[in-house]
Amino acid sequence: MTGEVIGDKMMKTRVVRITGATKHSKYGKTMQQASKFKAHDEKNATKTGDIVRIMETRRLSKDKRWIIMEVVKQANTANA
Repeated sequence: MTGEVIGDKMMKTRVVRITGATKHSKYGKTMQQASKFKAHDEKNATKTGDIVRIMETRRLSKDKRWIIMEVVKQANTANA
């Protein structure tokens, strides 16, 4: 799955938001759905705003069951 890093405050853990679109069963309107996952980042390489690919793995902690496989796109950090 591919998503955006929205939290990088924890050591070796990132919060990744996965967004998708589904149709409402009765009205047919397209709705946005978002899920948040905690993913393991061994090297603390990702920052907020990066687009990453995550993969499900064994349980690493109470909430962490995903690992970051690769960084698809780095965030633009030139805000100086």
